[in-house]
Amino acid sequence: MSNAPTPTGAEQLALTELVQPARVDRVTDLVGATPLVRLHQIERDHQLDQLDGGPAVELWAKCEFANPAGSVKDRPALRIIQDALARGDLAGKRLIDSTSGNTGIAYSMVGAALGVPITLVMPENVSAPRKQVTSAYGTELIYSDPMEGSDGAIVLARELVDRHPDRYYYPNQYANPSNPLAHYEGTAPEIWQQTRGRVTHFVTGIGTSGTIVGTSRRLHELGRDAGREVTCVAMQPDDGMHGLEGLKHLPSSLVPEIYDPTVLDDTIWMPTEEGWDMAERVAEVEGLFVGHSSGANVAAAVRVARELRAARQPGVVVTILCDRGDRYFVPLEWEREYVW
Repeated sequence: MSNAPTPTGAEQLALTELVQPARVDRVTDLVGATPLVRLHQIERDHQLDQLDGGPAVELWAKCEFANPAGSVKDRPALRIIQDALARGDLAGKRLIDSTSGNTGIAYSMVGAALGVPITLVMPENVSAPRKQVTSAYGTELIYSDPMEGSDGAIVLARELVDRHPDRYYYPNQYANPSNPLAHYEGTAPEIWQQTRGRVTHFVTGIGTSGTIVGTSRRLHELGRDAGREVTCVAMQPDDGMHGLEGLKHLPSSLVPEIYDPTVLDDTIWMPTEEGWDMAERVAEVEGLFVGHSSGANVAAAVRVARELRAARQPGVVVTILCDRGDRYFVPLEWEREYVW
């Protein structure tokens, strides 16, 4: 009889290979199982490797832009719609929700694939590509006051639901438990598998808070199951009038109902310029052309990694690349005919 200890659930999960399927039934089956990439040059930029013989700190980024609609929001959008369909909440109704962009694109993709009509309320000043992409999926767009930001879109969506309860189903991504659950059951186990259970720190920004809350909650559980702690750090813009689209400055915003500060170990306050600069650097030296919220995530992860390096502690720091940088371009309009 073997005297070897029985592996814990966390240890067994870490040994499970994560594989993206080669053939699927529909596009929504491609949501999740996103790659994890190591940021070698960013590590060298900040002397996180073993140049002086000390322990190395690894910096990894989860490529959520590889989801079929191009962002981390594919996960909660799919879970929210699947759960609503299972309950019968969408029978004879349109789904309506407020969004600053990525969730709207994800809702639009999932709605088109699953036959669910979508109406989105978004600030009128969101980037043109977000408006154009959601419209291409056949989504109905309603614009809120640009000066009221994402909170204004939330208020308008609620008013529309109150006026037309028979027309709309309002999932409210900011209060819907399916949002963090998508990351609890998807993003966190994937990170654990992909790092072989070696992840020591998880760092990402707060938007709806679904990513940070759901992922952190599960990583804490997996770490404790394996007999250690995983540190989970939130990042927020350092000012209410910031330029990091998709992120929330909670002191000046409506706090999402799904936000749970008890699963967070720390918060990093990020200037807009630092996030923008890092997005440019990641494109130039890692070949990852990502949005500014992703740049801010990497900048926050670098801060955590530098603290570990200064304390001469090893670490495996994981962050999220939320979407691609080309989503923020102003492209040509989609045209059916061209003149050569």
